[in-house]
Amino acid sequence: MIIGNLLNIKEEIGLYPSGIQAGLKFLLETDLFSLSLGEHEIQGKQIYAKITEYETEPKEQRRPESHEKYIDIQYICSGEEMITSAPIAGIGEIDEDCLRERDILFYKNVAAETQVILTQGMFAVFFPWDVHRANCNASEQPNKIKKILLKISMDVLNS
Repeated sequence: MIIGNLLNIKEEIGLYPSGIQAGLKFLLETDLFSLSLGEHEIQGKQIYAKITEYETEPKEQRRPESHEKYIDIQYICSGEEMITSAPIAGIGEIDEDCLRERDILFYKNVAAETQVILTQGMFAVFFPWDVHRANCNASEQPNKIKKILLKISMDVLNS
């Protein structure tokens, strides 16, 4: 997991693999608030964005997940949410396997999750070895979120 803020990205962008750089450049160079909800291709299905709006939920109602083929970059346009992460090594029982249809595995329980509060302008990068739980309440009350979820194919990570 990598946590960052677009305010610092010009200094940091060269440190990232080329596929992640392409996603972060999209965030820097696009009028993010004008994007319509839904899916937007950046480099076909190799790199694309999903624009969503939702209310956060209690952590207990969100399932931990991981992906095999794609890296997630989750960017907060507005609002704040808690997101958790844990290493995939030693993760417990799989709750639902949707890898073939949607490139996602859901898990029943995850111990020792790291919790991070993401606010406007922040992003989190999750690799296939990072189990994560997103869209969680940052406080007792739900929060309205506008998020850009960038999907970066592992095939273009260093291309």
